[in-house]
Amino acid sequence: MSNKPRSFWSTPSGWAALGLIGAASYFLLMEHTQHFFQFLPFLILLLCPLMHVFMHGSHGKHEHVSQEKDDPPSFQEITDKNGAYRDGYIEGLKAGREEKVPKENNNER
Repeated sequence: MSNKPRSFWSTPSGWAALGLIGAASYFLLMEHTQHFFQFLPFLILLLCPLMHVFMHGSHGKHEHVSQEKDDPPSFQEITDKNGAYRDGYIEGLKAGREEKVPKENNNER
């Protein structure tokens, strides 16, 4: 048997909770259909953050296997590989400095 803990939803309490949620949803929809459809757009908007929270729940729980990896490249190595980007960046800086000419004060109206 695995030492992995069981999910709440697979326990008897979880099944009972799912049954109660299902029954409550059924009666809510059958008895209060007008109210449900009135607030449906807001419920859809509320669903977005809830999906975000619950769908990202498994992040960071992965088992990592220790492997010897090479050191990541240094900043200098990365910039040497990206010479065209560096040259364009320097040209942009020069053009920006040339445009930055002190303007005269035109306070006369």
